[in-house]
Amino acid sequence: MLRLILYRLIHFYELLILVQCILSWFAMASNGIVRDIYEALSRITEPFVGIFRRLIPSVGVGGMGIDFSPMIAIVVLDLIKRVIIYL
Repeated sequence: MLRLILYRLIHFYELLILVQCILSWFAMASNGIVRDIYEALSRITEPFVGIFRRLIPSVGVGGMGIDFSPMIAIVVLDLIKRVIIYL
């Protein structure tokens, strides 16, 4: 039972990271609901994603930087979920 709850919490956190990434692709007004949601998600996800952001630099492509740290964070969370399932 505890493993299932932990599994679902990690899955929910993965979804928060994904939504935060998608929102980062859009131009946002200085004040607005999308901006507020993005900032709230950033506060929630940055402690974990920031670990990978410090380790993996952004890759520059065509004058724009691509940040792979959210993808790495999701992969790590997925590996943790797999360990939880098979314990």
